[in-house]
Amino acid sequence: MKPGRGLDHLVLAVRDLDAAAARYQRWGFTLTPRAQHPWGTANRLVQFDGVFLELVEVDRPALIAEPAPGDVSFGARARDFLQRREGFAMLVFESRDARIDYAELLAAGLAARPPFDFSRPARLPDGSVVTVGFSLVFLPDPRIPDATIFLCQQQAPQHFWKPAYQRHANATQGVGEVVMSADRPAAWEAHFAALQGEDAVRNTPEGLDVATARGRVVVRRSADVAARFGGPITGGRGGTPGLAGFSLETSRLEAVTEALAATGTRHRRLDDRVVIPADEAFGCGLEFVQAAR
Repeated sequence: MKPGRGLDHLVLAVRDLDAAAARYQRWGFTLTPRAQHPWGTANRLVQFDGVFLELVEVDRPALIAEPAPGDVSFGARARDFLQRREGFAMLVFESRDARIDYAELLAAGLAARPPFDFSRPARLPDGSVVTVGFSLVFLPDPRIPDATIFLCQQQAPQHFWKPAYQRHANATQGVGEVVMSADRPAAWEAHFAALQGEDAVRNTPEGLDVATARGRVVVRRSADVAARFGGPITGGRGGTPGLAGFSLETSRLEAVTEALAATGTRHRRLDDRVVIPADEAFGCGLEFVQAAR
């Protein structure tokens, strides 16, 4: 199996997409126009080069179909997550070929679901509308009931990735790190080794470090996550593992602090990073770090 599937996107579930998008714009991000999925959710994206943030809300709940036993429904997962809280609901890795990945992940011992294909309209920066398509391979795991991990293959990348959407006033360049909370980080070693390759996973005294082709994932204990992001972040029910937060790399950290100060956003400025607490960032720990020069 080829190691190092890169981060593709982070799904951030919000109850009011317009309000969340407006706040991200005030923070200095460029967002794509609102788009709708065929199963009752809507999104706006913060694109970088090869990775993006997806702000998603349930805007047409009547369209959400209940999944069959053993299946995974994006719409139902988003709805059920939002019934509990807003936050970091889904972690998505890139796929070059969803059907090959599905077979490889099954062989590696993961409970992968068969690829799910769909398409939706997307508005380009010039105002024209095109169709973009995706193939998803979900990796359900009962140990993480309040979050979802899956792979995503772009079927029309020439229409999806647009430089005009990737230029941000706060000089943010991409996702550097995803933080997962778990009381026993080492318990996730086999899972991520199957997904990324054994050489990509390292057990440390702090927790588990997982290298990918784009960014990395770290699994840390809840107390360490709270210390990093300046307060507790609700994970899964009953203390189960969950997706806690993420860091973004910027070439001008001062541009971030200026935007946050101008909007009255609570934040902590440390030597090489700026942290927004979860209650200001729709349930996610959000950190900006100075990119390597």
